[in-house]
Amino acid sequence: MRKLLNEELDRLSVDRFRESDKTPLIIVLDNVRSLNNIGSVFRSADAYRVEKIYLCGITAQPPHKDIRKTALGATETVAWEYREHTIDVIKELNEQGVTTCAIEQAEDSVTLRGFKPSTKKVAVVMGNEVKGVQQEVVDACDTVIELEQYGTKHSLNISVCTGIVIYDLFYKLNS
Repeated sequence: MRKLLNEELDRLSVDRFRESDKTPLIIVLDNVRSLNNIGSVFRSADAYRVEKIYLCGITAQPPHKDIRKTALGATETVAWEYREHTIDVIKELNEQGVTTCAIEQAEDSVTLRGFKPSTKKVAVVMGNEVKGVQQEVVDACDTVIELEQYGTKHSLNISVCTGIVIYDLFYKLNS
C-alpha cells in the first residue's frame, strides 16, 4: 500500500469549503481553557464539515497563535461565534428546534452509541477540562450523552472526546 501524497487528497479550498453542504451539527464550547484543545476542535470540525462552533465564557477566540498551531487553518473555514453565556446559546438553539445535548457523565444519560437524533440538527456542549459542562447548561439541554469508558480515569481530553462525538454524529446525521 502506498501512502497518498497531499496533492492526491482532493482537499477543498477555503471557498469551496464555505460553499459546501455542512453537517447539521453545532459544537458549543463551554468555558474551555486550553487553546490547543480549542484549535483541535476546530480541526475536527473542519474534517467533518460541522456547521458552526460557539465559543462561550472563558473560551478563547481566534486569532491566537496557540489555537492556530493545532487548528491548521480550520479557524478560516469553520463558522464560529463568541458568546459570553453558554446558557443563552442553548436557550436560542432550543427555541429553533435544535436538539441540544450536553456531553457529560450524569444520571439518566444516554450512551453515544445509543443516541438517536430526533431532529435534523443537533448541538453538543463540550465542557471545561476540569469542571465539565455547567449544571445550569446540563439542565437546559434536551439530553445528556455519555461516552462509555472502561478504564480507571473515566475522563477523556476534550479534543479527543469532541472528535469521537463529531465522527459518530456525522454518520448518524448524514445517513
